[in-house]
Amino acid sequence: MNTKMYVGNLPFSATEDDIRTLFSDYGTVTEVYLPMDRESGRPRGFAFVTMDSQTAMNEAIKGLNDKDYGGRNLAINEARPKEERPAYSGGGGGYGGGGRGGKGGGRGGYGGGRY
Repeated sequence: MNTKMYVGNLPFSATEDDIRTLFSDYGTVTEVYLPMDRESGRPRGFAFVTMDSQTAMNEAIKGLNDKDYGGRNLAINEARPKEERPAYSGGGGGYGGGGRGGKGGGRGGYGGGRY
């Protein structure tokens, strides 16, 4: 039973305590996760809130989704489990490989012109 919500479009000034207080009108909040930006140390503008029951989560979504909070309209929906998200397979690769080798580069490789 998933009782975790994604809460988007939060004002950057919102704290974990602010979010907990906002959602506690709808039931017991068991967890608030407010991701911070690595560079600035400021909140990233979204959070994950977990309630103690499915009913509390549904009531919070119904009561707070698209409501003004700190000058911004909240976007709230049930969080998707990680395994449902598409896998990202990025990074690495490129033409010619790494430090040695590749086409005509470094030692050996194709077309090195050694002989």
